[in-house]
Order: sequence, then structure tokens, then C-alpha cells
Amino acid sequence: MKTSGALLVLLCCCLAETQLRGETISENEITHQGHYGEAENRENEVMGAAQRTEAAATASTQQTCQPDIHTVLREMSVLMAEQRVELRYTKAQMEAVDTRLRASENKAEAMETRLRASESNAEAMETRLTERLAASEKKAEGMETRLLASEKTVEEQRAVIRELKEKQEEQAAAVRAVGGSVNLTGSQVQELRWEIEERKVSFSASLVASGDVNTGPFNAATPLVYKHIFINIGNAYNPNTGVFTAPVRGVYHFNVFVFGNGHASRPSGVSLHKNGEHIVLAYTVQNTVHVAASNGASLLLEVGDVVYVKLWPNAWVRDNYNHHTTFSGHLLFPM
Repeated sequence: MKTSGALLVLLCCCLAETQLRGETISENEITHQGHYGEAENRENEVMGAAQRTEAAATASTQQTCQPDIHTVLREMSVLMAEQRVELRYTKAQMEAVDTRLRASENKAEAMETRLRASESNAEAMETRLTERLAASEKKAEGMETRLLASEKTVEEQRAVIRELKEKQEEQAAAVRAVGGSVNLTGSQVQELRWEIEERKVSFSASLVASGDVNTGPFNAATPLVYKHIFINIGNAYNPNTGVFTAPVRGVYHFNVFVFGNGHASRPSGVSLHKNGEHIVLAYTVQNTVHVAASNGASLLLEVGDVVYVKLWPNAWVRDNYNHHTTFSGHLLFPM
């Protein structure tokens, strides 16, 4: 706006100067005509001179206004250069702001990614903790169930012990009555003694009484008769047949031990049987000088149930004065 105003002012100045010079020339021509009264040709000469003078004035005016226009143009160039500088500066600032904005956006995206990863880790940890908690609760429930079962078993055992104590007290009272003032017949006393003795059952025996004997092998399972008796309280084991017969209802525990000569293909083994049912097996086969094996089981037997041992098919066992191969059984408690 300032540049446009300056141009208008300069143009007005130039026009005013031109008009003034034109008026001066006209007055000179009138004065010249009045004094000399020249002819028409002289007037024409004056008019030609006036035209030449006007042309010179116009040229002078153009020469005077031309430097002012150049000045204005230079000022405009300077202003445009300043505006270009300001524009470049503004553009640089905008680019810097845009760069910072992009950096902030990238940083925000990175933080969002980390936040999502943290949330995923938290969810995974929560899942693992939930699974571990569920497993712990399940394990605790299992332990509680086992504890309840153990407590129930303990209570049952205590009940059995109390029952045994009551029976023992009854038997002791009966025995005291026999020696006291109660009059019992001889048969009653004998029955009481037999009942007490029947509750004491235990035996142990080895295969041979003397010598060094290998038994087997046989093609089929063969019952073994343990001849050498270590103990046979209650006479429930028969050394002639090798069979144990339960005299009372109760829980019994049995053990078998096997000794033999080592062989690459011939085993040493025996099996424990209850009423013809296979219970456990003691078995070994090795290419060494000697081999040994053992096994055992606790069984609930009714009165008259039988327990015995068989030699395993195609196996052999050895026994001598050291009594390696044995068969034992004991009444743990009556039922």
C-alpha cells in the first residue's frame, strides 16, 4: 500500500510541472504577438517553437520522474526480499514444528505399544496366577480328602483297638473268674484257652531242613513245601503240604524270599496264592553267580482261607543250611 501511494504522488507531481511549463509558453507567445504584430507565418513559427518547448518539457519531466520510479522499485525489491526471508523463516519454523509434532506422534505410538505390551503381560500373569491358584486349591482339596480318609482310617483302627481291648478285658475277666470264685466247668475253661490261643498266629519256614538243594525247574507252576520250621504259633501252617489255613478272620501279612543260582535264561521265582488266586510274584533272572528276590502282601482272610507258594514255571530256587528261600506269615489283628 505504501509503494502504491508513493507512485501516485510522483505521477501527480510530474503532471503539475508539465502544466505549469505549458502555461508559461502560452503567455510568452501572446506578448510576442502584441508587440511586433507579425504575420500568420510568424504565428506558425511561434506555435512550432511552443510545440518544441512542450516536447522538451515533457522529456525533462520524464527524466525527473524516472529516478523516483527506480527508487520505488528498489524499495519494493527490498520489501519483497524481506518478505522472502520472512517467508523462508516462517517455513523453517513450520517444518521444525512439523518435525517435533511427528516426533511426538512417534513417541506417543511407542508409548501406546509399550502400554499394550504391559497390558498383555499383566493379562498373562493374571492367567498364570489364576491357573496356579486353581491348581493350589485343587491340591489343597486333594490333601483335605486324603486327610479325611486318613482320619477315618485312624478312627477305624482305634475302634478295632478298642474292640480288641474289650475282648482282652473280657478274656482276662474270664481267666480271673477261672481262678476265682466263679465256678466254670473244665470244658469252658479249655474253650477260653483255645480262643485266646487262636488269636496268636505266626509262622516262618525255609525250603529245606538240611543239605544244599536246587528245586526245579518244572514246566508248570508247582506248589512248594517249606520243611524247616522257625516258628508256627497257632499251628496254622502245615509243613507237610506247605499250606497256611486262617484260624480266625483277620488281616494277615505274608513274605516270600527267593535265592538261586544265576543263569542267562533260567529265572528264579515264586508266586504267592490265596485260595487259588495269584497275589504277588518274587522273580529275578541274571547271568551272575547268585540271584535273590523278595515280595510280600497283607491280606484279609476269612476262617478257612488258604495261602501257599508256587514255584514259577521253568524257574528254579536254591536253599541250604543258610536258609535263603523262606515263607512267613503273621496275624496283624483279628476282624
